[in-house]
Amino acid sequence: MEKKWMTTDNPAVIFEDNTVGRLKKELWDASETEIEKILREYKIPSLPELGKAGCYIQNTPRNKCIEKRRKNDIVFLPIGCTENHGIHANSGLDTFMVTQILEGVRRYTAKQGREVNLAFTPLNYGGHPYHHMGMPGTVIMPKEVVEETLIYTMLGLWNDGYRKIIMINNHGHLWMLESAVQEFMKRFQLPGIFQVLDWHRGVREFFVPRNSPDSLETNFIHADESETSVAQLLFPEMIDMSVVVDAEGESFLPDGHFDTSVDPFRRPHRWSEGEGHFAIERHATPEGVVGKPSLATARKGKRPIAAILKYLTLVHDQILETFPAGTVPPVEKVTLRTAKEMEPFLKEPFSEGWKSVYELPHIGPFHKL
Repeated sequence: MEKKWMTTDNPAVIFEDNTVGRLKKELWDASETEIEKILREYKIPSLPELGKAGCYIQNTPRNKCIEKRRKNDIVFLPIGCTENHGIHANSGLDTFMVTQILEGVRRYTAKQGREVNLAFTPLNYGGHPYHHMGMPGTVIMPKEVVEETLIYTMLGLWNDGYRKIIMINNHGHLWMLESAVQEFMKRFQLPGIFQVLDWHRGVREFFVPRNSPDSLETNFIHADESETSVAQLLFPEMIDMSVVVDAEGESFLPDGHFDTSVDPFRRPHRWSEGEGHFAIERHATPEGVVGKPSLATARKGKRPIAAILKYLTLVHDQILETFPAGTVPPVEKVTLRTAKEMEPFLKEPFSEGWKSVYELPHIGPFHKL
């Protein structure tokens, strides 16, 4: 069957004719007034809710967590880092960006009576690509620390009844998160929904410059117009535009092989698939910036944020409709375990006959000895 596509006023941007593509096309065509309406529905911008009682699993009384989980056992896990984002921005930019996006989704689903669960970020520092080595303000964790932290965070959440775990990434260590999900499944073979979403790439079309007054003017790279615009929308008090500095990287090979942060050019390589063909950050861009943050405005960040809010809501709704709270994909189709073996582990925690996942026998060659 021939694939159907929906075109736009930008020949580089097309959308599939399915629920995801149609959602994106609607947002692409939306007026600024319509975008503003979406942001209001999610109460964007709002103050950070990391310390606001009742917003995250860790700041909510346990009885309330259980009550929420029985209606909705999806948990969003924000993944950020500590990284130099230029002298004008905060080093926790990635963490505050992803948590505030997810807080918007939580507020929206709460109004629907099926509030999604949020967990504190397990990575306040994060992994990093090689070319970030040596940058003051950037704290680099070994990949083994990142992966093992995520694997056992997922295991603990699963044991508490959160069987749909969606990691939302806001930083350049995606391969470590993907590896953590794969290793988690090889090691424990548990039924559930486990996903990683690099949110900028998930709505990459909205970071592509277009002929629109609210459009970004440059392609997304790092601590640039894109990131600074979103930061100005979500947490302007953490940004100081009076000291902003632009900077460009230095490449040694012709352009066209390696893509930029959200893969807008569909080039052969993702940016993370090589090193050595360009100067590392400390030597080429000690400013901590690759791009033109001086062009940033909160207005330019609104459409990408509206897009990710609506997309995450679609992901949430489709998972919950397919697998309502308390249900998981068929055990014998997604693991090498039997339904009978898993029955006590899938019960409500502390209900009659329940067993903790920490009592689960290991199978296969990938469990850690």
